[in-house]
Amino acid sequence: QVQLVESGGGLVQAGGSLRLSCAAPGSIFSKNAMGWYRQAPGNQREFIAGITRGGSINYADSVKGRFTISRDNAKNTLYLQMNSLKPEDTAVYYCNVIRGSKLDWGQGTQVTVSS
Repeated sequence: QVQLVESGGGLVQAGGSLRLSCAAPGSIFSKNAMGWYRQAPGNQREFIAGITRGGSINYADSVKGRFTISRDNAKNTLYLQMNSLKPEDTAVYYCNVIRGSKLDWGQGTQVTVSS
């Protein structure tokens, strides 16, 4: 069964913005810190941002100051506001729990930033 569904990716020019969304089951979302990960071609998947149920946030240095993670607990939805996008942000973006066993990864959403 599909449990994590990412959306909102697309093709943008450098300096542009995108807002990604991640829908998760309520039974998962309500009990877990959630995070965003990305995987660029030829690279390993990397953590980029996380948020606890109470709203405590951490960012990878590569996106700090440019990306904003948030969550809507009533909608069981995780967001990533991506501003000042750079070509090196090009990747497939995924969401998952931060702690404990990872759920099966979703399909992700492609973000492509042109120079």
